Amino acid sequence: MGQTNLVTSLAIARLAVGGSAFATPRQAGRAFGLDADGNPQAPYLARLFGARDAALGVGLLTSSGDAQRQWLMIGAGCDAADALAAVAGGRAGYLPKASATLLTAVALSAVAWAALALRDAG
Repeated sequence: MGQTNLVTSLAIARLAVGGSAFATPRQAGRAFGLDADGNPQAPYLARLFGARDAALGVGLLTSSGDAQRQWLMIGAGCDAADALAAVAGGRAGYLPKASATLLTAVALSAVAWAALALRDAG
């Protein structure tokens, strides 16, 4: 897959995940094994995440060249932080082990996706 396809696919995934987290925050939380109903603040936090991910997707789709490389690096940094947060949540016990593992894997997959796009960009 070429760099353009990788970037477009990553951007669309970010828009889909971000949009669904913003529009249906409780369902998005449950999809990752989180207790969205047990935490009244969960929709707010999911919407923060959703807005961030959607903004990263829009940034990728509306940029090119060096600016697009910066959006890829910013997104990868956010995803790496998400992975660290999931590991920390699993270790501290406030995230179920299965959720922490899933969230870490998803975040690291996005880091790898961005790394492939950056590599192909030369």
